[in-house]
Amino acid sequence: MLRRFVVASILTASVALLVFAAVGSAGSAPSGQRLYGSSTWDPVSGHFVGGGGAIEPAFDDSTGTLVYLRTPNNNQNAKNLPDKMVPFGDLGFSLPVNVAPIFLPVYPVGSGIDPTTLNCDHLVPLDPGPGTGDNCIDHGNGVAALASGFPAYSGGVLGHDHLVGIAKTGGDFNVLWEPVLVLFTSVNPNQERITTLDQIETAVNVTHTAFLVPLPPLTFHCSAEGSAAYDNATPAPIG
Repeated sequence: MLRRFVVASILTASVALLVFAAVGSAGSAPSGQRLYGSSTWDPVSGHFVGGGGAIEPAFDDSTGTLVYLRTPNNNQNAKNLPDKMVPFGDLGFSLPVNVAPIFLPVYPVGSGIDPTTLNCDHLVPLDPGPGTGDNCIDHGNGVAALASGFPAYSGGVLGHDHLVGIAKTGGDFNVLWEPVLVLFTSVNPNQERITTLDQIETAVNVTHTAFLVPLPPLTFHCSAEGSAAYDNATPAPIG
């Protein structure tokens, strides 16, 4: 009888541990770039090099669900784009007909958001320290530098997310993407995290708590990817 009780207790404890582990892992948010193939970071050029590329998390801007983006190395900024421009909704900017926007909501320090949950964390503690680095090394520091020129970011930049249209959910999908920064007009300690296009439209056109900064010269090639590729890739260096 005692033996059965001990075995049952061990099984119960094991199940409890498994459930706890599953809940813990489900609550963790992917953050930062990961490298596939033989991709490595080249600090001289400021780009990833070698065969392969980078994968990073993003949000489907129609549903707010998590997706992943793959960017191959040796990906030059797109040139010779068509002259035909089309307005993107009522957000006040236009794009070449074969280009889709990738929105980057950028959060200032003091927003009440844990930077480790953002697609790109600009405040990763360096090891060894002191100081902090960025887990999206090929563009995070540039995003932070651009944002820091606006008043709401005078206290620093937490990080940013990526929002893209996905074809199967009705979004504006293309292989060419134009980065569009979503910047806030002030620091809100209870800032709602923006994960959909509807939220962007509300913040820009209704509450006027955000504005857009399109970056056409930085248009690049990117494609949607599955979570398995990200999970199996190697974390990029912090810098």
